[in-house]
Parts: sequence; C-alpha cells; structure tokens
Amino acid sequence: MTDNAQMTADEMMPAVAETERELKPALRTGWAKRCPSCGTGKLFQGYLKVHHDCTVCGEELHHQRADDGPAYLTIIVVGHVMAPLLHIFYVHVVQDPLMLATIFSVGTVAASLYLLPRFKGFMIAFQWAKRMHGFAGKK
Repeated sequence: MTDNAQMTADEMMPAVAETERELKPALRTGWAKRCPSCGTGKLFQGYLKVHHDCTVCGEELHHQRADDGPAYLTIIVVGHVMAPLLHIFYVHVVQDPLMLATIFSVGTVAASLYLLPRFKGFMIAFQWAKRMHGFAGKK
C-alpha cells in the first residue's frame, strides 16, 4: 500500500481555519430580512427571491437551501395560533359563522404573508451560522 491509501479522511480534507459564527445575531438579522454576515444588506430582492450576493458585503447567498421549511413553520405557527383564537372568538365574541370565516380568513392570510419571508430569512441565517450548504466560505 502507498502512503496515500493510508491517509484518513481528516487528512484528505483541506485545512480551513473556521471561526465560530454567532448564531443569535445571525438569526435576528435573518428574521429582519437582512444579510446574516453584515446585518445591513437586503436578503431578498423581491418577496421571497434571495439575492445571489449581498449588496453590501458581497457574501454569497445563493448557497441557501430553505426549500419548504419556511412554509411548514408558517403553517405550524399560524395554525396553532388561529385554531384556539377561532374557538375563543366563537364562544365569547362572534357566533355568526360567515363573520368568523371572513375575519379569520383575512387574519390567516395576513399572518402567513408576514411570517413567511421572516422564517425564510431565519432559516438562511441559521444555515449561514452553521456553515451549511456551501456557506463555509471566506467569512
């Protein structure tokens, strides 16, 4: 056997000096829809379309893999908030089903539209802080 065949996986990986990235500040900036690296650049170029690079610091953001996670989190949070509120409103406030359906349809859509981009920013910031999916780069 040659010396190359006896090398371990750790020896074969390039030595990268990885500094610890703080999770909480990154999550706060992601929730605010800002770049997790610098905290000032916009994360999205539209409602949910992520910029390829940060417009301020140049951090590559195209590595993100948020996929369906933000949608699932939005559904879980909105569903767990709206279901008990629907019961409370029906018992104590309004008993007209058409009025309840109108109020809670608007409330559910508004809450979902508010939370979805924030959860996506949160997940992208988490991936950046934990160096997942190609975010292990320069910074």
